[in-house]
Amino acid sequence: MIPAMDSTFNYYSGSSSSSLSSPTSHSTRRRGRSQHHRRLLNGKFFRRKYFRYLLLLPLLYFSGVLTCLGSLSAMLYPSPLPGSIYRSHELFQTLLTDIQSDTSLGIQLSEVWRYKSMLKEQKPCLKPTSRQQIESGIADQYLIVEANGGLNQQRASICNAVAVAGLLNATLLIPRFNFHKVWRDTSEFGDIYDEEHFIATLKRYVDVVRELPKELMEEYDFNISNIPSFRVPAWASASYYLKEVYPVLKEQRIVRVAPFANRLASSLPPHIQYLRCLANYEALRFSIPIKTLAKTLVKRMTADSSGSGGKYVSVHLRFEEDMVAFSCCVYDGGKSEQLEMDSIRQKGWGEKFKRKDYIIAPERNRMNGRCPMTPLEVGMMLRGMGFANTTPIYLASGKIYQADKNLAPLKKMFPLLHTKELLATPNELASLKGYSSRLAALDYIVCFFSEVFVTTQGGNFPQFLMGHRKFHYGHAKTIIPDKRKLVVLLHNTSISWHAFKNEMQVMLDESDHKGVAIPTIKKTKRKNSIFANPLPQCQCLQESKFSKEE
Repeated sequence: MIPAMDSTFNYYSGSSSSSLSSPTSHSTRRRGRSQHHRRLLNGKFFRRKYFRYLLLLPLLYFSGVLTCLGSLSAMLYPSPLPGSIYRSHELFQTLLTDIQSDTSLGIQLSEVWRYKSMLKEQKPCLKPTSRQQIESGIADQYLIVEANGGLNQQRASICNAVAVAGLLNATLLIPRFNFHKVWRDTSEFGDIYDEEHFIATLKRYVDVVRELPKELMEEYDFNISNIPSFRVPAWASASYYLKEVYPVLKEQRIVRVAPFANRLASSLPPHIQYLRCLANYEALRFSIPIKTLAKTLVKRMTADSSGSGGKYVSVHLRFEEDMVAFSCCVYDGGKSEQLEMDSIRQKGWGEKFKRKDYIIAPERNRMNGRCPMTPLEVGMMLRGMGFANTTPIYLASGKIYQADKNLAPLKKMFPLLHTKELLATPNELASLKGYSSRLAALDYIVCFFSEVFVTTQGGNFPQFLMGHRKFHYGHAKTIIPDKRKLVVLLHNTSISWHAFKNEMQVMLDESDHKGVAIPTIKKTKRKNSIFANPLPQCQCLQESKFSKEE
């Protein structure tokens, strides 16, 4: 029996010949077997773990490659900054169903403006009581200015000329208009303004004549262009005119300033500023033919606005092809648009945009709010502000760039869309056709009588119109879009109609507040001119005007 046991034991011990082992030896062998087993298990675990890592390596490799490619792609093709790209047409298509199904109660035109003007009391009015005397006696001295630019840039030059004539105690020759190849308008002063009214209104303070004395013209061969031009720096002060220009005027009896745009500072002595106010708000009245036709258009616009109590919205839209080209902004026309705009820039401004020092940055222009708003963007903004699709709209504009395509979305949102061409007959417009300043004057009057005026691009037209509305209504009644904010919203093609509306209604409230705001007069601020902000500097004129009407 023992041999059998020994053989059995020898099998387990792994030894060919051995006597019975001690307890210590048995324990040692058991630990050895456990360690061997653990080594086997650890080896399997290591192999399995190593195998998993081998499987992960290709995934990590491809993930790294994709990350690098993504970074490279981002470097080569970075995502556009919010507001830098024109995507309004994409957002319009996304929100069109919501816009058309929006049945919320539209804003009433009579309730758009809630803020009231709060003008502080000012010092007693200091007005010129008579022509300003620099020396005893009134010298026979004449001031000639040549106004350049469009309708309202010329208007600013005329008002400044009146102020300078009063300051220098000079007789003013009816201002001459320079022809410009962009505006292509050969109109003279009397074609746009009422000369008789202009001369009569200023008579107490400044003499205005239509012609120079014969003996004076003989010295220059009856050609005003032969009179040497005095080069006045931009935004020249009153003291500059007294020190530099007046001695020449005294010696030669005549001074010709050309060009005259922006040649007088905004800040002037109160009695001279009064003359500028008087010229703009009383003396300059549009000519009888323009005023007569404009009144007709206002009556027709009012009649077509019976559903809103005779009230309507006017929009000054600057989306003519020359404006689009000059802005250097990019829309949704692709390569054909680019080629067309290049051609227009070359035709209108020559090599200006090809100079090495001229930087064309359409993305930056758009983010900075310098791109003309499209009709589509105007429509979305107004619908977002709460204007119903039954709101009558008068569109003040020149020839819209690609009108059929670009006006279609606006007509879809506001079917009651009017223009001077739609309100007037061809015969009525015949005498104004081809004269951009006369047509702009027509728009100006129709916009003046609107309940809500919308400016889309800045410039002289809206600035002067807002000033006139503030002067007469006490409120500019003007929507002034925050275009930097607007382009970011229109860039976001995932924004909801509800969220967009909320932002637009905030913008409307801000415009309401700006409409009655009275800026602090600062000498360095050219924006605070009396043309855009008549109060408080023209308050004396306003008070005397309204007291006469009463």
